[in-house]
Amino acid sequence: MSARSDKIVPLAVKIVVSGGLGVGKTTFIGAISEIEPLDTEAAITQVSVGVDRLDGVENKTTTTVALDFGRITLDPSIALYLFGTPGQDRFSFLWDDLVEGALGTVVMVDTRRIEDCFPALDYFEAHRAPFVLAVNRFEGAERFEVEEIREALGLADGVPVLECDARDRASVRDVLAALMDRVIGARTASSRRRTAALAR
Repeated sequence: MSARSDKIVPLAVKIVVSGGLGVGKTTFIGAISEIEPLDTEAAITQVSVGVDRLDGVENKTTTTVALDFGRITLDPSIALYLFGTPGQDRFSFLWDDLVEGALGTVVMVDTRRIEDCFPALDYFEAHRAPFVLAVNRFEGAERFEVEEIREALGLADGVPVLECDARDRASVRDVLAALMDRVIGARTASSRRRTAALAR
């Protein structure tokens, strides 16, 4: 007779981390991942000059060209698999594959280059995907109130906007916990709507 196993197998949940070039997606995933994170960092070369907009991140020497990947077990019942999207517009064709099957998204923003998050916001709003906005605190960047950022980006009141430090594990964990709350809330609301429709 085999030994009884009562080990809980965690539910695998796919989460996407998105945003503009240099916003901190690779750092965010690396700070929280319990496994050695996979990244596809490549050197920024002269070829990208005039193609990728590097205003504000001129000192950046590498960039993600396909995806970042990490994993974090939030509790014994849930493991988050984190997929980071490339930030350059020329790699946006990868997004559909990376986003497929994801339950929610963290959209990261750098207030020094706030307009860079618009493509990600437009994409996930169009796909009606639950997301939270994570404002990465860069040293020397001007600080804004969360509601000022919400208004500047035209975000609905229901979208959580949080400040974070992508280098800090606890800060990243708080963002992911807020996203999971939003995902659960969205799925609960959807289930209630379906139940109400069937009851008619």
